[in-house]
Amino acid sequence: MSTNTDIKSITSNRKALHDYFIEDTYEAGLALTGTEIKSVRRGKVNLRDSYARVENGEVWLHNAHISPYEESGTYFNHDPLRPRKLLLHRDEIDSLSGKVQAKGLTLVPLRLYIKDGRAKIELAVARGKRNYDKREALAEREAQREIERTLKSRQR
Repeated sequence: MSTNTDIKSITSNRKALHDYFIEDTYEAGLALTGTEIKSVRRGKVNLRDSYARVENGEVWLHNAHISPYEESGTYFNHDPLRPRKLLLHRDEIDSLSGKVQAKGLTLVPLRLYIKDGRAKIELAVARGKRNYDKREALAEREAQREIERTLKSRQR
């Protein structure tokens, strides 16, 4: 069996890394309709304000915007913001449900990609950052850039 996995990154949710502390990540399949996968392959996806929720033993992705397919789409086109089912194993769903309910964590999509011809989403169990945490992370990043600049200038 070949282990050659072809991964094509479609989009990432950079705002999630700014607004949340990432505790754990999961890979989930994405149940899409006919024209949605065509829009995903073209990169017409926005994960900015999206989140996932465990409902009735299933995981659903909310507020992910997948634009309607314009070329040959007809009245069968999809609603861009409809909830989409995420495909996970039962033990993963139970684990996610327990973490979200017990610890007050949230499920946030980090990136969407195509793996072996199928749409996958990287789902993170995350804890929200406070404003002072965001400022602290920004200051830390700036300090790291300054260190790199001085090292680079000394090497010249």
